[in-house]
Amino acid sequence: MRKLRGGVITLWLLICLTATSVSAEVNVGIGISLPNVSIGINLPLFPQLVAVPGYPVYYAPGVATNYFFYDGLYWVYQDDSWYASNWYNGPWWTVDPWDVPLYILRIPVRYYRYPPPYFHGWRHDEPPRWGLHWGPQWEQQRKGWNRWNRHAVPPRAPLPSYQRQYAGERYPQRPEQQQRLHQQHYRYQPRTKAVRQQYLYQQQHQQQRRHDTQPERMQVTPDRPQQVWQEQPQPRGPQQQQPTMKQPPPVKQVRPAGPEMQQRYPSQPSHQQRGPAPSEQRPHGKEQRWQPNQGSGQPERGFAR
Repeated sequence: MRKLRGGVITLWLLICLTATSVSAEVNVGIGISLPNVSIGINLPLFPQLVAVPGYPVYYAPGVATNYFFYDGLYWVYQDDSWYASNWYNGPWWTVDPWDVPLYILRIPVRYYRYPPPYFHGWRHDEPPRWGLHWGPQWEQQRKGWNRWNRHAVPPRAPLPSYQRQYAGERYPQRPEQQQRLHQQHYRYQPRTKAVRQQYLYQQQHQQQRRHDTQPERMQVTPDRPQQVWQEQPQPRGPQQQQPTMKQPPPVKQVRPAGPEMQQRYPSQPSHQQRGPAPSEQRPHGKEQRWQPNQGSGQPERGFAR
C-alpha cells in the first residue's frame, strides 16, 4: 500500500514538472495580435534568424512558435491563422489565407517548429497541403501556388538588424513610434505585391488609429469658429428687423387728421357749422359730404358713413 501511494506521489510530481516546463517554453515565444492585439509573442531579445536553403525566407529555430521572416516582414503561423508585423515582437495583424505570399505558403513542413496536428503524415521536404486544409475554393483561387522555378528564386530581404538595440524596456510599444523608427532605419522596399498590400494595410490602420485616438482635438477646433459665426447673426437679426417693424406705427400716428388738424387749425369750423355740402348720389344710396383736405387745405371729396 505504501509503495502504491509513493508511486502515485512520484507520478503527480512528474506531471507537475512537465506542465511547468511546457508552459515556460510557450510563454517565452507566443503572443500575437489582430490588428495590433497581442496574441502572446513576448521575445526578450531580437530572435536568431536562419536562412531556409533554396527559399527567400528565414526561420527562427529558437522561438517556440512557427516564426519566419520574408520580404521585410515577420510572419507567424499559429492557431490556424497567419500574422504579420514589421517588428520582431509585434504588435501583429492577421493575414487572410487568400493574401498570404506564395513563398510563405511554400516553406517546407520541417521548418515549422510547432506544426499543427493536420501536418502529420505530410512530407517534411514539401510545403503543407494548404488546399486540403483550406478547401477546394481556396485551391482554385490560388491555383499553381506550389509550382515554381526553383532555380529562379528571388534574393532574401535584408534583416532589420537595427531592431537589436530595442530590447526589453527599450522596445517601442506605440505603433506610430515603431513606424517612424522603421522608416528611418530600414530602407528596403518589398518586392511582392502581397507584401506591399500588407504594408499599405498597416499604414492605413495607423492613420485610422491616430484619427480615433484624437477625436476631440479634431472636432473642437473647427467647431469654435463655427459656433461664433452662428451665434453672432442671432442678436443682429432682431436689431436689423426692429426698425422695419417699428416704422409703420410712427407713420400711422402722423397721418390721422382728427386731433392733429384741430390743433393746427383751431378757428376752422366743423362740419356742422359749415352746413351740408352739395351731395351726390352714391351707388348704395348713402349721402356724400365735402371734407377739408388734410394736407393742402383744399376741399376733397369723401364719404361720411
